[in-house]
Amino acid sequence: MAPDTSPSIFNILKSSAGDWTVVFSGSLNINTAAVTLNTLTPELKKTALTSLIFDFEKIVDIDDYGALVLYELKNEACHRGIDFKILNSSKKLRSLMAHIEDRLGSNNSKKSQLTSFPSGSNLVIHAGEAAIENFKSIKYFIAFIGSLVMSTLRIFQKPKSLRVDDIIHHMKTTGVDAVPVVALISFLLGLIMAFMSSLQLKQFGANIYVASLVALAMVSELGPIMTAIIVSGRSGSAFAAEISTMKISEEIDALLTMGFDPVLFLAIPRIIAAIIVIPLLTMFANLFAISGGLLIGITMLDLSVTSYISQTINSLNLFELFWGLSKSLVFAILISGVGCLRGFQAKGGASSVGHAATSAVVTSIFLIVLFDSLFAVIRSYWG
Repeated sequence: MAPDTSPSIFNILKSSAGDWTVVFSGSLNINTAAVTLNTLTPELKKTALTSLIFDFEKIVDIDDYGALVLYELKNEACHRGIDFKILNSSKKLRSLMAHIEDRLGSNNSKKSQLTSFPSGSNLVIHAGEAAIENFKSIKYFIAFIGSLVMSTLRIFQKPKSLRVDDIIHHMKTTGVDAVPVVALISFLLGLIMAFMSSLQLKQFGANIYVASLVALAMVSELGPIMTAIIVSGRSGSAFAAEISTMKISEEIDALLTMGFDPVLFLAIPRIIAAIIVIPLLTMFANLFAISGGLLIGITMLDLSVTSYISQTINSLNLFELFWGLSKSLVFAILISGVGCLRGFQAKGGASSVGHAATSAVVTSIFLIVLFDSLFAVIRSYWG
C-alpha cells in the first residue's frame, strides 16, 4: 500500500486492489468532523473501492460529531456495496455508533463491523473499564439515595408536591394486578409443602403438624421471599423499563427543563406504592398457601377443616406475623428502589431498556436473598 497524505487527522493507505485503510490520529470531534467528512465523501464517490477500513488505534478522542461522520461514511459505503469495517474501536466509539444507529436507523441491513483492541490487551482493558464502571455505579447509587432523602424531606415541607394519583395507579399495577399470580403460586406452594411433609409426618401419626409446618414456613419465611421475587419480576422490571424508556427518549431531560424533580415525580410514587401493597400481597400469599395445605389436609390426611385451622392459629403468634411483614417491607424498598435506580442509569439506545429491566430483576433477587440471610442471622441472635 502507498500512503496518501490527507488532512492531519488521518492518512489514507490505498492498495491496487481497491482497498482503502484510513488511519486516524489525533481527535475526531466537532473541530475536525467537517473537514474529514468533506474530504472523504467526494473521494468515495469518485473512486471504485472494494473495501473501506477505518483504523482507530492512534485516535486520541472522538465525540458525537465524529461518530456521525462514521455513520454517514458507512451509509455511503454500504449504499455503493463497499465492505465497511472499523478496527481498534474503543468502548466509547462502539457505544456512540450503537446509539446513533438506534436513533437514526441505517440505510443498510448490515451493521458496521466494530472490532476491539488486540486480544493481548483485552483482559487488562476490560478489567479497568469494569472497575471504572463499578466506581461510577457506586457514586450514582449514593447520589440516588441522597436524591430520595431530599425528595422525601421536600414532601414533608410541601405535602401537595406528592402525586397521590400516581401512587394509586402504581398500587393497582403493583398490588391488585399481581394478586392472581401471587395467589396461584402461593396456593401451589402450600399444597406442595403439605404434601411432601405429610409423607413423613403421617408415618408417626403427626398429621396435624402439617398445618403448623405450612403456616410457620410461609408466614415467617417463604411468604415474604416468594412474594418479593414475583413482584420483582413483574413490577421491578416494569419500573426500570418505564423510567429507562423516558430516559433514552429524553423525557426526563424535559422534566428537568420544566423545573420538575424526576426523583420526586417518578421514583417516590412507585416506592410508596410498593411499600404499601407488598406487605398486603404477602398476607394474601400466606392465606392462599395455608388454603393449599388445608386442601391436602382434608383430602389426604383425614383432618377436618376446624382442626386444621385451629392448629394453624395455635402455631402462629404476633411475632411471627410481624417478623414476616417487616421482611416484606424491606423487600418492597429494595425492589422499587433498584427498579427506579436501573431506569435512571439507562443510557444508549433501545437495547438499554431491556438491559435495565434485566439488571433490575437480577439485582433485586440478589438483594432479597442477601437481606433474607441477614434477617436469619439477626433472628438467630434475637434471644
